[in-house]
Amino acid sequence: ILSRKNPVSALRFGSVTDISHEMGWKMAEIELDLLLKVRKYSRYAVGLAIVLSFAFARIIEESAITWQVVVALIALAIGIPHGALDHLVTLPRSSAKKMALFITVYVAVAILAVIAMLTWNVVGFILVVIMSAVHFGIGDAAFISEIDRRSEAKKRFQKYLYATAAGTLPVVIPLVSERSTSALEKVNPALVDWHQGLNNDLLLWTMLITAFALLRLIQRRRDGEAIDLVLLYLLAVTAPPLVAFAVYFGCWHAMRHTARLTLTLPSSQAAFADGNSSKAFLRAVLPGTPALVGTFIVAALIVIFRGDSLDDQFLWVSLVVVWALTVPHMAVTARLDRKALN
Repeated sequence: ILSRKNPVSALRFGSVTDISHEMGWKMAEIELDLLLKVRKYSRYAVGLAIVLSFAFARIIEESAITWQVVVALIALAIGIPHGALDHLVTLPRSSAKKMALFITVYVAVAILAVIAMLTWNVVGFILVVIMSAVHFGIGDAAFISEIDRRSEAKKRFQKYLYATAAGTLPVVIPLVSERSTSALEKVNPALVDWHQGLNNDLLLWTMLITAFALLRLIQRRRDGEAIDLVLLYLLAVTAPPLVAFAVYFGCWHAMRHTARLTLTLPSSQAAFADGNSSKAFLRAVLPGTPALVGTFIVAALIVIFRGDSLDDQFLWVSLVVVWALTVPHMAVTARLDRKALN
């Protein structure tokens, strides 16, 4: 507040700096509060899925695959908006030409990816598995790094070791388990033997990496990250593959990525400045909802254009569209990931 008697003295550099630092600390505290709430929510969601999977193990094994497909589609609906705001955190909105070029290239890359995956199912799926493991792992490590940056905890965090385990656990284990056969047959029968007989090898390497990561995390007293890996492991081995994917994608990865978007999105930052973390989160979600409708419409049109049945092909094509969008999405978020992990 400026002094009427001596406005010059009120604008001394030191005073302005102190006010700026105080506002910065308050913003960081509000951001940290949101990140911790989202982390807690994702843990509760996974924990609930684990408990229910244990409780209804027999029912799940004997029941049809249809309900799992429904859960997977719901998860896609929850998770799709998290990647729809890439242009808002990458390019200045004032530059119309850059925005138009960005969107054109983004969509073109996604279209090429859709064509490639629909043409070469197995090869495309293997690339998706690798891409997803990298994207999920690095994204989760970047989320934790953002928490560290705003908290007093200064314990060393081995980001890339954690990222390797956190990325492979929710992707590899559900896809090499015996229960994955029925799920993959429903999605696309051509994918059943995607691992080319290396399912046991992939499982072994995933378990070894996870065990080593857990030992290092416990040694470094990074208990929170150790808890996260244990939860992801239990989800992968207890829940049916489509359910494990649904819960992870919609309630873990998408939620944490959205929380990270609020740290960069101008509208969310304005809400943080007002002290409203819930509003900041919603401003990173609501603008992405049109992408949800658009994705499913595009998937339906592709199925109809190919002359296939919506009942048989809608889930597969929807997954292909989402995976295709992940290709440019990964490239764009790499910038945010580097910034968070440095």
